[in-house]
Amino acid sequence: QVQLVESGGGLVQPGGSLRLSCAASGRIFSINAMGWYRQAPGKRRELVATITSSGSTDYADSVKGRFTISRDNVKNTVDLQMNSLKPEDTAVYYCNIDTHFGDYWGQGTQVTVSS
Repeated sequence: QVQLVESGGGLVQPGGSLRLSCAASGRIFSINAMGWYRQAPGKRRELVATITSSGSTDYADSVKGRFTISRDNVKNTVDLQMNSLKPEDTAVYYCNIDTHFGDYWGQGTQVTVSS
């Protein structure tokens, strides 16, 4: 079994910053891509950012220049640094990893941007 544990969500004012972290454990032999997705109330889950095992990154247009994804291939962790947060960034954020044995998701962490 593979477990993903997310942390770092919370309430922040517009313009503020948060850092999300996700740690993967269990029967992990190799991880290809790691990423963050989000789902706002009444909306579909959408990609926020992904990072490959070699460090190549991809971002949703709505977060480019504000969010930064990073990973530690030794610790099997992936972080999302979120700056200049906007109310429209409010959502449940999910960690995702793509491994040789399949795709795994975390349980989600709530991010609320409000004054």
